[in-house]
Amino acid sequence: MAKAIMVQGTMSNAGKSLIAAALCRIFRQDGYRVAPFKSQNMALNSFITKEGLEMGRAQVVQAQAAGVEPSVSMNPILLKPTGDSVSQVIVNGEVLGNFSAQEYFAMKQSLVPEIRKAYRRLAEDADIIVIEGAGSPAEINLKDHDIVNMGMARLAGAPVLLAGDIDRGGVFAQLYGTVMLLDEEERPYIKGLIINKFRGDRSILTPGLKQLEGLTGKPVFGVIPYLKIDIDDEDSLSERLTGTEGLTQGSLARTVPEQAAPLMPEYVRHQSLVEIDVIRLPRLSNFTDFSQLARIPGVRLRYVGSIREFGQPDIVILPGTKSTVADLLWLRKSGLEVLIKKAAAQGRAVIGICGGYQMLGETLRDPDGVETGEGGLPQLVRGIGLLPVDTNFLPEKTRTQVRGEILSPAKGFDALKGRRIEGYEIHMGRSVIREGSGAEPFARLHAQTGGYSREKEDGCTAGTVCGTYVHGIFDADDLAWRLAESAVEKKGLRLTERAVLSQEAYRERQYDLLAASVRQNLDMEAVYRMLEEGV
Repeated sequence: MAKAIMVQGTMSNAGKSLIAAALCRIFRQDGYRVAPFKSQNMALNSFITKEGLEMGRAQVVQAQAAGVEPSVSMNPILLKPTGDSVSQVIVNGEVLGNFSAQEYFAMKQSLVPEIRKAYRRLAEDADIIVIEGAGSPAEINLKDHDIVNMGMARLAGAPVLLAGDIDRGGVFAQLYGTVMLLDEEERPYIKGLIINKFRGDRSILTPGLKQLEGLTGKPVFGVIPYLKIDIDDEDSLSERLTGTEGLTQGSLARTVPEQAAPLMPEYVRHQSLVEIDVIRLPRLSNFTDFSQLARIPGVRLRYVGSIREFGQPDIVILPGTKSTVADLLWLRKSGLEVLIKKAAAQGRAVIGICGGYQMLGETLRDPDGVETGEGGLPQLVRGIGLLPVDTNFLPEKTRTQVRGEILSPAKGFDALKGRRIEGYEIHMGRSVIREGSGAEPFARLHAQTGGYSREKEDGCTAGTVCGTYVHGIFDADDLAWRLAESAVEKKGLRLTERAVLSQEAYRERQYDLLAASVRQNLDMEAVYRMLEEGV
């Protein structure tokens, strides 16, 4: 039976996911078979497995760090918010339905058997399971029905590392308060404390660390520095969504250990040659689709959420969203729709991904209330009108991995024609090109779901505007580079540098950097002891 270790945090975004990923990588480097696990995740950034099942991206990142294939057993329950108090509940990769917070709270104990079965499936093949908690274990209003923090620790018999975020201040109060709010029978599960995201001289912390240990009776296992390692984030708390990506190649933290320095790409500031504006929709999902674009020297990628932020982009991207109709109405009200149409009229490229593709069409119909039923939204909505496409929302979700080639890129991007693409589809609608419109399908795809496969056409292209249902499209081959290169050439310029590493090689280096820093700053001997001793 696999040994277990759990990472909990004092709050959301305390760094649990990355610490868990680091441990997955370290244990793998040390020769163990490792699997990540999170019983319940809430995120809009999801992934489709080879079996056509849906899971949270954080556990995908951790699986990659562990060197294993992502499986829904690693994340048996996924909650995807559709509004302020309603979420789509996904169990073992399949949609169970949309539930209010109260409804889900009342039913979630009935899902414990599914959590237990998923965990046991992983435990059959792993030496170590790295479990991630959610939010804080000290949310006393939720403890009675907890299935993701101390409830999960008890189920797995897992010793716990508790991480606090010093970057947001009050870390000693965070850690002390969390430990003190735990029940007497829960506190023994906490075996060590971690100060995360520290900037500065660690020696200044020493008096506080000693006092914290005395007050809590728990040892501090490590102080992990603030790292800007380039690993995919999970959700809307990501710092990527509040700033500009690009202009630097390898914006890694100054605190990366010296032995990891050979892995680091050069830290060079580049001139902005390509401007890309990604519309920051309120319910934006799968924003990691654009990470590869942001890594290209000379590309300036920004997330834009208002007309004030909208610049003079060479490319506008409408990303995926969990609520297409609601976000389309927001786009219209914000004034951004007008600017997107103006950019297209000026010959600038406009690209829609999944829900963004649906928005670019002529009409969106939801006769069954799949998208609009919960919020009282109109069941027929006018699209932006840049693509001659009509979308009908369907009750059944499309979930499949795909690969194929581009048939018709946007005007001015001919170098993309015939380029290989791969990724996955995850959507509730079907979009059809209007007959006689002169528009063409964007790509030809081979869709694979478990043992079932089929060929199909995807998306639409009309002039400088195109749309596709494929997430992860810019990760394949050198498609992101070709897109940026074409945009630069339209301006009579050229990109002077090209990334040497493939997407996969670059990602692997980032996991190694993460592991190297955490290994240096965390007492791994103590970690292995807690693994052996258990609770």
